[in-house]
Amino acid sequence: MKLVTAIIKPFKLDDVREALSDISVQGMTVTEVKGFGRQKGHTELYRGAEYVVDFLPKVKVEVAIEDESLDGVIEAISNAANTGKVGDGKIFVAPLDNAIRIRTGETGGEAV
Repeated sequence: MKLVTAIIKPFKLDDVREALSDISVQGMTVTEVKGFGRQKGHTELYRGAEYVVDFLPKVKVEVAIEDESLDGVIEAISNAANTGKVGDGKIFVAPLDNAIRIRTGETGGEAV
């Protein structure tokens, strides 16, 4: 099993959710986060005062999947989240040793 974590622009969340639903991904966890990469923030003007926004709002999407679904999930997220501009985000893949469904006690792939 794998844990796929994607950091994307907030307005792309619905597109990513739909793309994952289309390939039968059944669940995901979404968290509002802030951070920066190569964008390094930007300067904004508010009521005549200039200030620097160091941390940009992003959305973190986490999906636990079986190994054979990995390529499809990465492709779906990449295509749905892509705007072609700086700050589109990143996808991280980590091994997932086990998953347990609390209600039934199912483990492994059955729990996902």
